[in-house]
Amino acid sequence: MSKVSSKDADHKPAETKYAHDVSGTLLGRRRLLVAASVAGAGLLAGLRGNAAHAAALTKEQRDRMSPDQILAAMKRGNERFRRGQGVAAPYLAQQRASAKGQYPAAVILSCIDSRAPAELIMDLGIADIFNARVAGNIANDDILGSMEFACQLAGAKVVLVMGHTACGAIKGAIDNAELGNLTGLLAKIKPAVQATAYTGERTAKNYDFVDAVARTNVELTLAKIREHSPVLRQLESQGAIKIAGAMYNLNTAEVDFLS
Repeated sequence: MSKVSSKDADHKPAETKYAHDVSGTLLGRRRLLVAASVAGAGLLAGLRGNAAHAAALTKEQRDRMSPDQILAAMKRGNERFRRGQGVAAPYLAQQRASAKGQYPAAVILSCIDSRAPAELIMDLGIADIFNARVAGNIANDDILGSMEFACQLAGAKVVLVMGHTACGAIKGAIDNAELGNLTGLLAKIKPAVQATAYTGERTAKNYDFVDAVARTNVELTLAKIREHSPVLRQLESQGAIKIAGAMYNLNTAEVDFLS
């Protein structure tokens, strides 16, 4: 086989040289996009150490992070979600990696509203968090017990209570709705209605008032957690965990962290 001289290589057909240049350019762009994705992976990079593989959290990865770092990672995850740049998609790999053990970084108490799934809107993966969901994101003894398990026994470092705009449970509490067991649940939200300072129309038809009550409800739930769970209160006083609140906006997809 004859050897191709450097001189011959310099005189490749124009279309061959063009294809080579385009291929090189595309490869370079692809590498840049992959690098940018890994560098900006937020929660995945911060917790798992390697966003490209996105496996489930290990105990070592979770334990390296402080409560403030975990909250910051959640904020970055929500930013990715709002931009449509989520990176937590390889759920099957996460399921397999976490099958023999779980080390979630946080426990989130949120509403059952189908439009506000905490994992998705903060770009979280399987085994990243414990998620307790109940209409109106209220705290009762069972929820508190679940949180105590998550933090004291399983090592989660953040308790996040997340309400959302246009909440149906909040509207029901404002309207004094009654329906079976729902009546008792809404009664737990009514203190937030009474405690909300608002000068406008105080009805469920006024969404500004509804959202104001939802925020108050989050704040009262945080106070209830601290008051009725000595376990969580002590963990917080020791700096082992952080108890925080948030509001999710259904229109903008933004999570507003209150504390």
